[in-house]
Amino acid sequence: MIFGKKAQELEEIKAIYTAREIRQQPDLWRETYEIVLNQKEAIQKFIKENIDENTRIILTGAGTSEHVGNTIYLELNKRLNARVEAIATTDIVSNPEEYIEKGTKTIVVSYARSGNSPESVGTYDLFENNVDNIFQIVITCDKDGDLAKRCATDEKNLLILMPEKSNDLSFAMTSSFSCMTLASLLVFDIDNIEKNKEIIDIIAAQGEDILENKWEEVKKLVDYKAGRIVYLGSGMLKGLCKEMALKNLELTSGRIVTICESTLGFRHGPKSIINDDTLVILMTSSNEYTKLYDLDLVKEIYGDSGDHKLAVISYEEEQQLKDNCNNYLCVNGKNIPDAYKVFNYMLFGQMFGYLDSLNLNISPDNPRPDGTVNRVVKGVVIHEYK
Repeated sequence: MIFGKKAQELEEIKAIYTAREIRQQPDLWRETYEIVLNQKEAIQKFIKENIDENTRIILTGAGTSEHVGNTIYLELNKRLNARVEAIATTDIVSNPEEYIEKGTKTIVVSYARSGNSPESVGTYDLFENNVDNIFQIVITCDKDGDLAKRCATDEKNLLILMPEKSNDLSFAMTSSFSCMTLASLLVFDIDNIEKNKEIIDIIAAQGEDILENKWEEVKKLVDYKAGRIVYLGSGMLKGLCKEMALKNLELTSGRIVTICESTLGFRHGPKSIINDDTLVILMTSSNEYTKLYDLDLVKEIYGDSGDHKLAVISYEEEQQLKDNCNNYLCVNGKNIPDAYKVFNYMLFGQMFGYLDSLNLNISPDNPRPDGTVNRVVKGVVIHEYK
């Protein structure tokens, strides 16, 4: 049984891939840790030789892969003695002159499930051909993809292949997103890889508990049948909210309007989206100062007139949050660095998108069978850049 349904039923409704790929993630996190551990020496060598105060690091990808960088770049900026930016391949390819610095030592970290998206390959080639001192890291789920093949042929670059099962068969990226995000945090803290095993064991165990025992709490949110969904979060959680909003938009085939915003940014116009058909999902920070702003907005939205609904997701139990929302979901997690808490938060959003899809009788494995939106983007022409 996965989320209350047997495998045969999931196959019949074309939901088996998505359900399995969400459910398998804790095991794949453990496997991702072992993959990075086994490449420790190569990673240490790459970082020691290539990262210094003059290095520019660009985290890049398209769609969900873009949101890997959006989620972790703030954390990496704190850790590394370098300039870290998250820039979508879709922005780089169309506007290379805005983003390429020819004379700056640059490391491009490319995230990709397949490695075959035109913009991903285009970005790799643009930097390779137009930056004097360029190094590339490719973190991908497909060893046979174009990105993996390009990276493997150049010894100055670094290829990190994710667990084979993370190469999601479903339309939506779930396992691939979490594994690439985790790999990045481990790679850029490689000197502490052995010490960080305890953290991986904790998030994996908590993840298993969430997936096994909290999906029915998520189902209660879906049962509101909201036509508008809003994800809110601050800091790293703002980046994660972008991915959670995309998950619901994709899996419901665009039938459910889904947006994201920062906690403080929401009042500056985007709050206009709230009507009686809206569910707001706020992911609260564990930072005590930031949490004050989360709580202020929670109280405001919960106290506003109307039939909208508010769900709050927190890592630690917080009574004031619990008292000021319609639904309160809590990880009840152990004390770990904030950067790793996103892995437990993301499971709630993935399950919500999956269950919302089923609620609309849409196949989560292929929500757009007409082919107008595809698992790997089609129809993009990469024009020659001179």
